[in-house]
Amino acid sequence: MALEILTFLFAGFGLGSMVLAARSVPSVPSAPGALVRRRPPVWGSALLVGGCVIMALAAWSTHEDVHYDDFGSAVTLLVAIVGGALVLLGLGPFLALLLGVAGRWSVLARDRARTVPWIAATMSATALAVTVVIVAAAATSQNRADYRPEARPGALLVRYFSEGDAPAALAAVRRELPGVPVVQTYRHREILPYSLHADGADLPEQDGFVTSGVIGDGALLRYLTGDPSTPYEENTAVVVTTGDAEVASVTIEYSLFGQDDDTAPVVKQVPAVVVRPADPSVEEVFLPAKVFRGIGQDLRPDALIVDPSAHSTSVTEQRRLDRSLGGVAQTYVERGYQPPSDWRIVVVAAVVVALAGALAAAGGSDARSWQAAARCAALAAGIGTAVGVAAGCLAGLLLAWPVTTSSAWEPPPRAGFATPWPWIAALAAGLPVLAAAVAAPVFTARMRRSARR
Repeated sequence: MALEILTFLFAGFGLGSMVLAARSVPSVPSAPGALVRRRPPVWGSALLVGGCVIMALAAWSTHEDVHYDDFGSAVTLLVAIVGGALVLLGLGPFLALLLGVAGRWSVLARDRARTVPWIAATMSATALAVTVVIVAAAATSQNRADYRPEARPGALLVRYFSEGDAPAALAAVRRELPGVPVVQTYRHREILPYSLHADGADLPEQDGFVTSGVIGDGALLRYLTGDPSTPYEENTAVVVTTGDAEVASVTIEYSLFGQDDDTAPVVKQVPAVVVRPADPSVEEVFLPAKVFRGIGQDLRPDALIVDPSAHSTSVTEQRRLDRSLGGVAQTYVERGYQPPSDWRIVVVAAVVVALAGALAAAGGSDARSWQAAARCAALAAGIGTAVGVAAGCLAGLLLAWPVTTSSAWEPPPRAGFATPWPWIAALAAGLPVLAAAVAAPVFTARMRRSARR
């Protein structure tokens, strides 16, 4: 969602920057040494400074590694993005002034009313591309550091099915993965949940809450430990952890449905042992299903797991299973953190728009040869890209703070990220060259069509 908001706001304010740039052209005289009207630069300065201040305040208010409210951090990010868009709007009037200086040696200055808006488009698109690249690098680095796997690497989970759909889900897995062992997990059927306590060990947390354990049989225990030789006893709980812990028993505490608040909860103490998993990411408490059935508690199917030690599920198999399930359940294969790639589409589109702006500026100039058209395109791209890269670096580095806030009550420290300077430098140097290379054949083809007429 943040990417869409960033794209739309930068695009909308970029159009505003084109309008302000066009309206500022009359304030910049063509004659060297003539006075420049103050009003457009003053308005541009106000917008530019205001946008920078807004982004700086947003970055400062989110620079600490503490818990941030979801709504508050979202509003802060939105305000920061608006600040970045205001910077683009404020730069519009300065492009007319900049072209008035640089254009003395180019035909671009002869018709600045047509060329300046297109240079502003190049500037805005370049700023968007650079901002998105930096923000994506920061968010990817932070999300990778915060990522917690939901299963063992390579494991297939089939979950979120109703009790009535459980047989159909199991049949679909067996049909699409014939001969592959399927691990079944269960959950407590009662409306009132139970709590789990283990003296001598800090129980792992799942989504910020202390785990209530996983319920199943020996196959589930061996999946958790990653060791097929793990002994299984129907009356013994297993604390699966890499930490140093000594646990003799775990306590299950629950209330029966229909009891008043004054009635003491039911307490069940289960012998326990500690086992180290093969995968250090696994932290869980295994509870035998027989323990719950032995105290008269009903269990319902919760999820199906395909142990990666028995079978590694491919992407093709997962898609085929999704079709076979027909929406009665959802599948998930633990493949580690998968960074999003949709931001690349925005960057490519922004680069195309930036190039088109430079070519349109060159096409609107009074170039009389393909060499002059190439120089005009390179100059237009160079001016727009230089200003856009500067604005994008400023916005991206400041937006990186509100983008990487955490809503966890015990937030991890901010993860450092490598600013993609090589990519930014390649864009700054390559876009003028690309504009010149494309402008030459386009101008030549246009002149040939004019000659035929």
